[in-house]
Amino acid sequence: MRLVIARCSVDYAGRLTAHLPSAPRLILVKADGSVSIHADDRAYKPLNWMSPPCTLKEGDGVWTVINKAGEKLIITMEEVLHDSSHELGVDPGLIKDGVEAHLQELLADRIETLGEGYTLIRREYPTAIGPVDILCRDADGQTVAVELKRRGDIDGVEQLTRYLELLNRDPHLAPVRGVFAAQEIKPQARVLATDRGIGCVVLDYDAMRGIEDDKLRLF
Repeated sequence: MRLVIARCSVDYAGRLTAHLPSAPRLILVKADGSVSIHADDRAYKPLNWMSPPCTLKEGDGVWTVINKAGEKLIITMEEVLHDSSHELGVDPGLIKDGVEAHLQELLADRIETLGEGYTLIRREYPTAIGPVDILCRDADGQTVAVELKRRGDIDGVEQLTRYLELLNRDPHLAPVRGVFAAQEIKPQARVLATDRGIGCVVLDYDAMRGIEDDKLRLF
């Protein structure tokens, strides 16, 4: 992780154009190749960013970030106040609460909840940006990545989108489609998921817990 605090202006050239006038800002360059520009407000949300894969070229007072679509993020440095790099190592990932973890166990055990003919590949499928909750195949043999939440909001859809982008680069898995599964899915999240071709499934936790377990039946 590289952290740069600088007085800079930022121009984005791509499907849209945007300009950030000169001001002190925080620039994050992550190990996954992403570059994001932050102000001292808006919580975690950046003012502008470029998602991986992208390349960063540092010139004389100008940074140019280019993604695979040829879009550019041009950062004009006026004064660098801080520049440091830190090795964070492999992140252990988010520790889910009891309900969310149990939902994952239940769904993996009863993967047919997603549809007839589904088969489990594995839970917590590892990727370079964190584990996918469930990776499975549908009745047609297509790979399906499932993101599980108690309450499904836009952040969860964004997270699944990043997983899908990465998984679809693997020729042994592609094409991979996504399913966003939660006890409750907010309308905005459903709209975003639908727009990105991601399926939505509402899970009834109590009903899933109440399903009779035929694995322990003797007769």
